[in-house]
Amino acid sequence: MTVYSGPVFDMAVNQFGVIANHLEIPMDERGRILMPKRAITVSCPIHRDDGTVAVFEGYRVQHHLTLGPTKGGTRFAPSVDIGEVAALAIWMSWKCALVGLPYGGAKGGVNVDLSTISKRELEALSRRYMQEMIPFVGPHTDVMAPDMGTNEQVMAWFMDTYSMYQGQTVTEIVTGKPVASGGTLGRREATGRGVAYLAKRVLKELSINPGTATAVIQGFGNVGSYAALELQQYGLKIIAVSDHTGALHDPAGLDIPALMRHASAHGSIAGFSNQLTFDPGAILTLPCDVLVPAAMERVIDAKVAENLKCRVLAEGANGPTTPEADLVLEKRQDEVFLIPDILCNSGGVVVSYFEWVQDLQQLFWEEEEVTRREYAILDRAFDTMLARAKADKIPHRTAAMAIGVEKVRAAKNTRGLFP
Repeated sequence: MTVYSGPVFDMAVNQFGVIANHLEIPMDERGRILMPKRAITVSCPIHRDDGTVAVFEGYRVQHHLTLGPTKGGTRFAPSVDIGEVAALAIWMSWKCALVGLPYGGAKGGVNVDLSTISKRELEALSRRYMQEMIPFVGPHTDVMAPDMGTNEQVMAWFMDTYSMYQGQTVTEIVTGKPVASGGTLGRREATGRGVAYLAKRVLKELSINPGTATAVIQGFGNVGSYAALELQQYGLKIIAVSDHTGALHDPAGLDIPALMRHASAHGSIAGFSNQLTFDPGAILTLPCDVLVPAAMERVIDAKVAENLKCRVLAEGANGPTTPEADLVLEKRQDEVFLIPDILCNSGGVVVSYFEWVQDLQQLFWEEEEVTRREYAILDRAFDTMLARAKADKIPHRTAAMAIGVEKVRAAKNTRGLFP
């Protein structure tokens, strides 16, 4: 019996079972490694603009605090439930351990359709959510960050609310803040940059010239847009993109800076071009060198996996590939080079860590140093994953997750069980 349920949580459990079997972890150890330490559900009442009161459900799941405070984003979306949040917290734990950060995983969210609330209501909801979370979070307990539906402004409201409660400014309570409020240079671009950097590394491994390569991006939010921009700067043609409003396809290559300006001004890619519209359902199976799923979980199922025509699958989103699809991709390892999500999109939490460190020290770095350090950590984790996959003859996802799970397990076993 568990409070967690749903397809995303089931997927996280399934993935852990594969890794636990591979590592031959005794059954009586598995629950302690997998199950979250703490789950919080709160009611967030706010005054609507029309004078009525609305109540939204908010969540936060802290997976483990064995290696340090928990770390993870906060998602505002109508899909949010406790099972999805728990799965994302679990994946964040393996991700932080894989890249060597002193964090456990966390995730939070509010079940809300942002199209139905005003900016003032969004501020009220953001502040109320953080107020409800104050007994459970802190710079050395749980550090929040942005995710789907939240941004730098929401993080500034979170930080201000927590700081008002403490009676002093506590910038290190959240990351992903505006630079003017204690954020770090390079954080906004960090996840997308990391996705593009690792994709370029793989193209080099495969002896594919970026100047002749093509890319397809599913999802044009923060991660997808900056991944597209960086890949274009590496010389790739971005032949298709999509978001929740539709898709665009141009074999000659899309103008990504212009598309980013349009999306920033209008909130989506809708209306950018009537001539380039394309079926969003077909975007994942377009022939290309690099495919970046950077939207939601579980978009690549077994059928899609069988029909992928990319050479590199760079998972910008969390959990975009189902366990059934993984079985297909395992058979297609020579055709599709997978960069698993816990490595591919880890640039965001890496630079969030840098922001936290800078806030604690009150000593800030130049953007070049932030990016250089990010790429150095990604290179090290990529090399470790690749060496493990080759040595054990296992898929890349299994190798990456095994490294993360091993580190968490070792820390728990070393510290022992209290009391």
